[in-house]
Amino acid sequence: MNFDRRSMLRTSAIAVVGLGMPKFAAAVEGKQRKFTMALRCGSIGVDADQREAIELAIKNGFESVTPEPNYLGKISENERTEMAKSMHEKGLVWGAAGLPVEFRKDETTFQNDLKQLPALASAMQDAGVTRVGTYLMPCHDDLTYVENFRQHADRLRQCANILGDCGQRFGMEYVGPKTLWTSKRYPFLHSMAETKDLIAEIGLDNVGFILDSWHWYTAHETAEDIRTLTNQDIIACDLNDAPKGLAIDQQLDNRRELPMATGVIDLKTFLSELVTLGYDGPVRAEPFNQPLAAMNNADATATTADAMRAAFALIGG
Repeated sequence: MNFDRRSMLRTSAIAVVGLGMPKFAAAVEGKQRKFTMALRCGSIGVDADQREAIELAIKNGFESVTPEPNYLGKISENERTEMAKSMHEKGLVWGAAGLPVEFRKDETTFQNDLKQLPALASAMQDAGVTRVGTYLMPCHDDLTYVENFRQHADRLRQCANILGDCGQRFGMEYVGPKTLWTSKRYPFLHSMAETKDLIAEIGLDNVGFILDSWHWYTAHETAEDIRTLTNQDIIACDLNDAPKGLAIDQQLDNRRELPMATGVIDLKTFLSELVTLGYDGPVRAEPFNQPLAAMNNADATATTADAMRAAFALIGG
């Protein structure tokens, strides 16, 4: 599939899904926020299937919800279409799906998962899903930086090609904490600049970033780094705060906080830059926080929604 064909597919899919995309007032240089407050249940310890997640999102005022590729692949085409129609009627749109391919392990595992991706990507396309993403492990015990870089470029290029044929953009999330990228023998990419190198090496027009305030902070990045991106470069965003009392390089990846919990991360700057860029995708909380995970589904979802609204209030709501 050539560039023009893929671009046409992606533009058409976005246009269909975007029919119900609301616009929100934000006091940032007179611009409106276009991104949505997204619910991703797994990141807040909520155990819910796709339909339950949709209901939780609607009940708690979320504007988008994470699609589950395997669930969408199991139901019929009519059910996928009806689900998308029902969401549209209730003012809810899709966020970004996780990549349903294990690309970090051995070649056999990767190839077995890759064989399933065309059918799952097609199912997501039926439902109107246009964004898919994954994280990049910032270290490895066996592969050197260059070996790991080549493997990532080769495997993720194959994934992105398949997703692009179904009108989907693919995002990659770099992982910033020094405590993690120094935890194995060979450090791997852990910054925006390095991820740009990988995107360039993959060389496909539908590949970009998953941008996370936590990794932006732990990578010692600033507003200037975000300003090097465009809306088209960003597939999805995660919003988190950090524990107090730790230097940046002492932060641990699995000990984060909900947005606005501590004020350690400058979320006003982070969100303001997204508004300025005209970013129009999902923004999700991803705190991996134990007290939050210990709550029941209803309380965890409501608490997350409150935290997200408090963060969005920094830019006018």
